[in-house]
Amino acid sequence: MKVLLISANTLTAPYPVYPLGLDHVAHALVPAHEVRITDLMAVDGPTALAAEIRGFGPDLIGLGLRNVDSTDMSAPEGFVDRYRDLVRSIRKAADVPLVLGGSGFTIFPDEMMAALDADYGILGEGERLRTLADALEAGTDPSGLSGVVTGRDRAILPAPWPDPVRRRFDAASPHVGVYLNRSGMLNLQSKRGCPFRCIYCTYPHIEGRRMRRIPPGDVAETAVRLQEGGARYLFVTDSAFNADPDHSAEVARAFKTAGLSIPWGAFFAPTAPPPGYYQIMADAGMTHVEFGTEALSDRMLVRYGKPFRTADVFDAHRAAIDAGLHAAHYFLLGGPGEDAASLSETLYQVDKLDKVVLFFFCGMRIYPHTALYDIALEEKQISANQSLLAPIFYRSESIDGQEIIRRVRETANGRSNWVIGAGGEETADAVSKLHERGFSGPLWEYLIR
Repeated sequence: MKVLLISANTLTAPYPVYPLGLDHVAHALVPAHEVRITDLMAVDGPTALAAEIRGFGPDLIGLGLRNVDSTDMSAPEGFVDRYRDLVRSIRKAADVPLVLGGSGFTIFPDEMMAALDADYGILGEGERLRTLADALEAGTDPSGLSGVVTGRDRAILPAPWPDPVRRRFDAASPHVGVYLNRSGMLNLQSKRGCPFRCIYCTYPHIEGRRMRRIPPGDVAETAVRLQEGGARYLFVTDSAFNADPDHSAEVARAFKTAGLSIPWGAFFAPTAPPPGYYQIMADAGMTHVEFGTEALSDRMLVRYGKPFRTADVFDAHRAAIDAGLHAAHYFLLGGPGEDAASLSETLYQVDKLDKVVLFFFCGMRIYPHTALYDIALEEKQISANQSLLAPIFYRSESIDGQEIIRRVRETANGRSNWVIGAGGEETADAVSKLHERGFSGPLWEYLIR
């Protein structure tokens, strides 16, 4: 069976993100099926997409939906309408079964199936597309297959994918060049699953809470293969690279042993680090640390379900800076319990972080399958039968979302290292120009003050 995998994500702010998930899906499908990946980042409009579809002649099309909306209260935007237009273009080009998948689909499977009128959906990890493709090729009814949704069935999330995580990467694929030419940045995973219990996060629903670690040598082998394929920077996409400090340290050591020579970065929880942890990262070539800090008020960190406190944030930050790493902190303001006092505490404490870039997301998006959803339901901010497909944000009873944005902007006072959301088009344009001049990576370090 010929299977075409389409990445629907076209967001470029602050930089385009490589569709890593489709590489994993492709590995699960071959050699039993012939696979091609088409990335809308590399396709110039509906006519070009139709030509690619007809040129390949697929028997099955998988559409990866990474994002449902912008998740940014300062500029909320839902993507379902553009997905409808995309599906219309696909249907015109090929009369074959259409399968939805990706993190966005797994959060809203029933709504997405109805909104986009798809034939099937894959819940959780996309490798399950293999079982669906096998069934369709054999002419058997796929109803009841684990993780497979049909138009007739209500979605039931399956257990995590049981097989080892493997990736098929082809540097010669046309879509790879888009990322190598724009930012030089590709990505990889070192594990799946998140054990943390942050009230707003969908990672545990999508990947499960149990960490499934990829052997460090395998992660390093993938990293070197990406480097040989032309990558000039790598980003580890784990929900939190340091969720298992021992494993992540072994991955870093494996990078060094394997001869990885390009810089890399990852997302971290600002938990108190083991002695020498960030120096191990730096010695292995890591250059960027992105901390999911969210608040600098212990009261708010407790409400958010965070596994750290303010003192831990400062310890982690100092250890990263002392190791010579670039550091950024992400804040998520306006959740349950936020008021003028907790906001003031966070904004006051922020100035104690030196050599840093600060990203402020003002407003907490409500997603199903999260503790925040239950809180909003109990407070009657949403109803049980209400669709959350269009972006809906939690409303603190004590402080308005627009007031939070105003306070952040006022405190920032024009400082370039204080960024609201992803920075908007202005930041995206600046990053794009640096990439055009040959710079690689996320590049937020140029904002550090």
